[in-house]
Amino acid sequence: MNRRGALLAGAAGLALLAGCASPVGPAGAARAEAWSGRLSLRIDGEPNQSFSALFELRGAPQAGELVLTSPIGSTLAQLHWAPGEALLRNGSETRRYDSVDALIEAATGAAIPVGALFAWLAGREEPVPGWRPDLSQVAAGRLQATRESPTPRADLRIVFERA
Repeated sequence: MNRRGALLAGAAGLALLAGCASPVGPAGAARAEAWSGRLSLRIDGEPNQSFSALFELRGAPQAGELVLTSPIGSTLAQLHWAPGEALLRNGSETRRYDSVDALIEAATGAAIPVGALFAWLAGREEPVPGWRPDLSQVAAGRLQATRESPTPRADLRIVFERA
């Protein structure tokens, strides 16, 4: 996978992060969440890499769907995940992974805390070694999280709208 494709795949997994929650299904059923907005990811390395996209996200850390689009509306990637499998569709190509975490690690070279990201978007602290989330602007629809270790350093910024 080339660097742009790897970064796109990583961003797809990272976008699991993005925005505002709304319950789905009958009372007592597991909550599903839905987000839309834009995200950017910068990875400091040799060379530095950056990616930005619009996104729509539905589901939960265990199972869901993410669609990334360009600012002019072209679909960049679709990610579907469920226990034991994550699928990244990019044009006519489909890549399979055992989990969203495996997809992100393969794409970026480092594990990204997908479960913690859902908590962070809800404004809840969830410590993850090496990560520093800034939850101060979540109520205003903004989240920033920085991975300081392991290297390379990564900066994720998400702007989202409530559904």
